[in-house]
Amino acid sequence: MTTVEPETESVDGVVVQRRAIGPVTLEAGGHLSDVVLAYETWGTLNEDASNAVLVEHALTGSSHVARGESGEDGWWDSLVGPGKTIDTDRFYVVSINMLGGCYGSTGPASLDPEGRPWGSRFPFVTIRDSVRTEALLADQLGIAAWHSVIGGSMGGARALEWAVTYPERVQRCAVIACGAASTAEQIAFAQAQVQAIRLDPQFAGGDYYGSPGPEAGLGLARRIAHITYRSEAELSHRFGRAAQGIEEPFGSAVPDGRGRYQVESYLDHQADKLVRRFDANSYVILTEALMSHDVARDRGGLADALADTTARFFIAAVDSDRLYWPAQSHELASALPGNVPVHTITSPIGHDAFLTEIAQLEPALVAAFYNDDDGR
Repeated sequence: MTTVEPETESVDGVVVQRRAIGPVTLEAGGHLSDVVLAYETWGTLNEDASNAVLVEHALTGSSHVARGESGEDGWWDSLVGPGKTIDTDRFYVVSINMLGGCYGSTGPASLDPEGRPWGSRFPFVTIRDSVRTEALLADQLGIAAWHSVIGGSMGGARALEWAVTYPERVQRCAVIACGAASTAEQIAFAQAQVQAIRLDPQFAGGDYYGSPGPEAGLGLARRIAHITYRSEAELSHRFGRAAQGIEEPFGSAVPDGRGRYQVESYLDHQADKLVRRFDANSYVILTEALMSHDVARDRGGLADALADTTARFFIAAVDSDRLYWPAQSHELASALPGNVPVHTITSPIGHDAFLTEIAQLEPALVAAFYNDDDGR
């Protein structure tokens, strides 16, 4: 492959690089003739490229893992940076926007070879497709093997797929708040989100570019998702049945005239934030990719799929997670070769604690990342 120098874009000090990796044929049979991946880096790659760490983002995340020299906080700032658990004074950290996303990588809003947005014609993408394109980017970066690959939620699915698809290229693999496959319940929640978008009249079958997009549908999808990201205990503690400010949620003779409960206002806020920053088609593409997540697909059973992995695994769960139940992490750990423990984030928050409470795992992650007893 001919190495193409990256394009670089800086917005508010956030430096995003974009590299063309060439044509890609996807697992389900689709084809993209000229794929570009967007990514960010922190630290310096050493001479033998042995200090590279890949951090995988979650469903609506971006490549902006750490603040770095920018003015914008990263979504895992407490984990990645100088002197932190993933020390950018020691490691060369890479984060890649997933294929199909809307933060610079080729996705539905990208232009096809004829200069039109892909829209409804963008092909079906799987987690495995994402990893295969990331491997092509790693080739261009001169990274033959990752010191570590780490991710939470959908990022955990990507990290696990890396260790199975390319066992020789992953020395350590951290899978946090994610299992070996999406369950029926997870698929059900995801389907409701996808349908919320597709049933919005403004969706126009996915070809809404140049017109008002399906903001109502995308906002509803986010509301459904966010309920699964937080626990019942946290919602009850934070909001209970309280009204939002002076609004009166009870007593109006007209349903549309009533005020909101605080929890409704909270979900409205989360929806509004996502609508301002995310593309609805990308939400559909990435959600369906996560629905397809099954590391054992076409590899026999789970134990067979994991049998040839050579990475040192780090598995962690959130005790109050009601999206990725801790039992899924235990099932994954039990199927891995050797004796792999499951570390636990203790928090009333729910699934999102993999972001907000990641510091709880610092001692265990430091031991996993910095222990070189295996000669790596």
